[in-house]
Amino acid sequence: MNVIKTAIEGVLIIEPKVFGDNRGYFFESFSQREFDEKVAPILGHTIHFVQDNESKSSYGVMRGLHFQRPPYTQSKLVRCVKGAVLDVAVDIRKDSPTYGQHVAVELTEDNHLAMFISKGFAVLSPEAVFQYKCDEFYHPESEGGISILDDSLGIDWRIPKSLAILSEKDTKHQLLKDFDSPF
Repeated sequence: MNVIKTAIEGVLIIEPKVFGDNRGYFFESFSQREFDEKVAPILGHTIHFVQDNESKSSYGVMRGLHFQRPPYTQSKLVRCVKGAVLDVAVDIRKDSPTYGQHVAVELTEDNHLAMFISKGFAVLSPEAVFQYKCDEFYHPESEGGISILDDSLGIDWRIPKSLAILSEKDTKHQLLKDFDSPF
């Protein structure tokens, strides 16, 4: 696998080695050994995933810029197994030089890319299936989010806002300027 650094420290793009022939293709979607060898030195520590999740969405679904508050913060490794999603990570670490900046990567069933650390995504295809690994279990009492409709973030979601489908919870998250970061 190839590990690509992004403009935000701790957000990485993972490009697997895909082996294809006339039968189709094969690739390792995750190897703890290779992840430890290639990602841990960049992060300065190892990651051990404890939970795998999967979501299915239709066109226009925008799943908010979610996070878990300390002590239950989560690192995530995300990929799209059907369709295409725009995955966006926003830096909400107050003391970070890239606070408020974001990285957006299109993850598709064809490019097989994965992204390490995810805060939200928008569906770009008629239907998408999204999988992600977490290094901490979900704790609903620690859940938080930033409004995905916050124009100050400068995110091009690549779908018209008039077609966006949001959960009721995602319509109530704060703008970044009003957010008191726990990080």
